[in-house]
Amino acid sequence: MADYIETKEQRLFGLVPIWKTTKSKTTIHVDSEQKATNENESELNIITGTKGDRYTKTIVQRILDEGCLDQWPSSKYGDGVPAHTYSINHVMTTYDLTKGEIPLITLRPIAVKFAIGELLWIYQDQSNNLDLLKEKYGITWWDEWDIGDRTIGAVYGETVKRHNLVNELLDDIKNNPDGRRHIINMWQVDDYKDKHGLKPCAYQTAWNVRHGKDGVDYLDMCLYQRSSDFMAAGCINQVQYLVFLHLVARHCGYVPGRFSWFVQNIQIYDRHVDLAKELIAREPVDCQPEIWINPEKKDFYSFTVDDIKIKGYPRKQIAEKNPQMRFDIGHENIDTEGFDLKEFLSE
Repeated sequence: MADYIETKEQRLFGLVPIWKTTKSKTTIHVDSEQKATNENESELNIITGTKGDRYTKTIVQRILDEGCLDQWPSSKYGDGVPAHTYSINHVMTTYDLTKGEIPLITLRPIAVKFAIGELLWIYQDQSNNLDLLKEKYGITWWDEWDIGDRTIGAVYGETVKRHNLVNELLDDIKNNPDGRRHIINMWQVDDYKDKHGLKPCAYQTAWNVRHGKDGVDYLDMCLYQRSSDFMAAGCINQVQYLVFLHLVARHCGYVPGRFSWFVQNIQIYDRHVDLAKELIAREPVDCQPEIWINPEKKDFYSFTVDDIKIKGYPRKQIAEKNPQMRFDIGHENIDTEGFDLKEFLSE
C-alpha cells in the first residue's frame, strides 16, 4: 500500500512551516480519505490564532528561507537609499467564510477602520482625490503618490469610475449569476497614458455564484495582486477585499462564501527582516474575529465605514501582547538612475 506524505502546505506553498517542534511527517494512507483530510487540516492549524496568523507565519518564513534579493530595485526609502526586497513568486491563501476563516492577524494590531475606508474610497467613492481620502476617512498614506494636484492620477478609483467597473459588476452578477465573466480589472493600460502615481497592486477581482449542495447560494471571489509588501500591507489588502466580498454579496443577495488571494510577487523589504523574524516568534492571540455588516442596509453605495465592523477582535489585548510595528516603506516610481548595486552592497 502506498504512503502519502505530502502536506497541505506543500500543495499550497511548496513548503512545511519550520516553526513546528518536529520535522517528522505524518504518514497518511491513500485508502483513508477521512484521515487524510483531518491530518492535512491539522497541518495549517498547528498554532492558535486566526487562519491569517497561520498563513502569515508560513509565508514570512518561506520568504526568509527562499527569498530572492532584487538587484535593481524600483523603490527608495525616504532617506534616498534604494529599497531592496527579498521576494517569492506565486503565493495563494484561501478562506472558507462559512467556517469562520479570516485573514485578519493577531501578530500585530491592524487598523481595520482605515483599511475599510481606503476600500470605500476606491470602489464606492470611485475617487483619486487625496483631500477626500483624508477628510472622509482620515487616511494620508497615499500622499506620497500625489502627482501634484492632490490626486494620484489615472489609477484606482479614477479607473473604476472611467470604466464603470463596479456598476457593471453588480448588474452582471444580478442578471447573469452563473456567468464566469464577473471581473473587475483595474490594469487599464490606456489610462496610464495620463499622469498617474503608483500603478495598482491589487488589480483584479473575479467573482462566481455557487449554488451549494446545502441549498444556499454563495458568492465566491478571487483577488489577484501583482505585488505585496507583505509585512506592511499583506493582511490589510486581504481584509479589505474580504469586506468588498461581503458588501457585493449583500447587494446581490448572496451569502459570502470563499475568498482566495493570489499574489504574483510577495516581498519583505531588507529593512523589515528583523521585524519579520520577530513576527514569526510572536504568539498569536486566540480569538475568532468576524465581519459584521449593518443588517438594515443592502445597497452597495449606502454603506459607510460605521456600517462595517470587526467583532471578536480584541485590538487592545493584541496591542499589549504583540505591539504595533513601524515599517520604513519603499516608494515605487522613483528615479534609480546612477545607482550602482556593487557599490551599494560594499558600503
